[in-house]
Amino acid sequence: MPSRRILQLGDPLLRTVSAPVSAPSAAIPVFEDLRATLHQFRRTHGFGRGISAVQIGEPLRLIYIEFEGAAYALRNPVYEFQSEAKFRLWDDCFSFPDLLVYLERSQNVRVRYEDEEGKVRLVEAAGPLSELLQHEIDHLDGILAVDRALDRSSLSTREEHMRQIGVAR
Repeated sequence: MPSRRILQLGDPLLRTVSAPVSAPSAAIPVFEDLRATLHQFRRTHGFGRGISAVQIGEPLRLIYIEFEGAAYALRNPVYEFQSEAKFRLWDDCFSFPDLLVYLERSQNVRVRYEDEEGKVRLVEAAGPLSELLQHEIDHLDGILAVDRALDRSSLSTREEHMRQIGVAR
């Protein structure tokens, strides 16, 4: 399947609450497009771990993630648990790749979802995978990382952030 255009910050569709997907077969072509788009984004930008269907113009409750050698195709993900313990990080997004947002996420989450075959699964995550799941589920609810910025000093261009931490790009 071909790579798709990623909607950018300002596109009103990114604020849409995504609809559940009832039939596993309906999700398969979208998952293929998400996978291709993720891989293309990595080739172009040098980073990327996950993408939601709404980011390619499909307001459906679908997420595709590749993280530490594992691939996850999540249909209709739902939190079963979000820890009260939090951590802070600079977050980025395919929909605004040159912007970083300093925000807070739950340290641990447990998410129930259906896989590509329709089987109910659970993923328990801490740290980076927890953050990634929360970021992508936010997309399904029309919430962007910029909405979670801690304060008005919590936005930075990627270039400026790298300069400040002393990393040459």
